[in-house]
Amino acid sequence: MKKSHLSVLFFLISLFGYSQNKQTEAILKEGKLLYRLEKGSWYGTDDFLLRWADKRDSIGGYLSYIGEDQLVNTVFFSRYDPNHILARYKFDSIPKEQPVRIDTLNQKATPTEADLITIRQDALERVYDNKDGFFEFYQNTSLNFIPVIDNDEKKVLVLTAPKIDGVLILGADFKLSYDKMNRFKKKEKIHNSIVQFPFKAENQEQPIEQTIHSHVRSDYINSTDICTLLLYKDYLSWSKHIVVSPKFISIFDIEKEELFFMTREAWEKISGRQDE
Repeated sequence: MKKSHLSVLFFLISLFGYSQNKQTEAILKEGKLLYRLEKGSWYGTDDFLLRWADKRDSIGGYLSYIGEDQLVNTVFFSRYDPNHILARYKFDSIPKEQPVRIDTLNQKATPTEADLITIRQDALERVYDNKDGFFEFYQNTSLNFIPVIDNDEKKVLVLTAPKIDGVLILGADFKLSYDKMNRFKKKEKIHNSIVQFPFKAENQEQPIEQTIHSHVRSDYINSTDICTLLLYKDYLSWSKHIVVSPKFISIFDIEKEELFFMTREAWEKISGRQDE
């Protein structure tokens, strides 16, 4: 489809507003949550390594979670005792580079932190042991482990991130689920493969307006997709991402942080008219 046709298509879609259902609302909510957690981890890591460079080798890991005040807490725990907290950061609800508070005095993990650390470390061990070859690893990438406790659900989401500048990666992500006692239940692949997109077009005379990838495992865009797109939004020259599945089309407006979906059949009818 030509660029002008896509512009008309998005205009037609905008006339109908941004449709939602319970599933897409939950996806968007979780995607924004993961974004907040990862943003806190980004800023916390930068500050910790700058402030206490001599303690780098003492770090056993880090994670972020939402506190009762709805602010983002990022903790760094000891390599030698996971229940020993080296530093605890508190960031705004949407984290900014400057933390609201840094605590190095209360060094014992809270019950919530202890649960998050337990499932994170179990997931990390399972992924890197990879005894059955379930997990996939790629050159010039690293893995980010995001433990989440949401009501009675405990899980760790694993995202693949690039080690090189100028590209965004979607896919090669996994979900590990745990029971109330932090016992491992199952593992799932979120995507079937990995795709990468440049922040900007090589030819500035032909800018990228939107990007697209397809799903075979899920009907809609995933929360991990939304998280990654929001994390890199300030670096991207494009503002919309489309996910195509056999049944539905998801359109995520990165700037507005809004998610729209329509049936594959309706999409093809509209786009078909534009191609005539």
